[in-house]
Amino acid sequence: MSESLPRVSPFSAGLKCHCPRCGVGRLFAGFLTLVDKCEVCDLDLADADSGDGPAVFVIFVTGPVVTALAIWFELAFQPPYWLHLVLWPPAILGGTLALLRPFKATLIALQYRHRAGDTGQNTFADRD
Repeated sequence: MSESLPRVSPFSAGLKCHCPRCGVGRLFAGFLTLVDKCEVCDLDLADADSGDGPAVFVIFVTGPVVTALAIWFELAFQPPYWLHLVLWPPAILGGTLALLRPFKATLIALQYRHRAGDTGQNTFADRD
């Protein structure tokens, strides 16, 4: 079956939160919980693990963006401090929650593409 599947871009599969092999099946059973197996191509995803990588990349993206916006807002409008406390925590929370799933899916798809695993062995048992 795997011979007939087209090669899927890890970034496309990651942004769509789809299976890294077929690009069609869903990757998540919950918000960040992976499915055990792809319902389309039967790729075993039980041992797939992205570790803390997605959280680190989300911090690297969200932190500078929110910081730059907060500095610009302060210099442009000079609002009271309580307004900063009202604006930026929800912006940080919303940004991190919006980016966490696609970043996790992309890292798993990149692990699949490059046959990587945290033990030095192939995490995905049934490879193309």
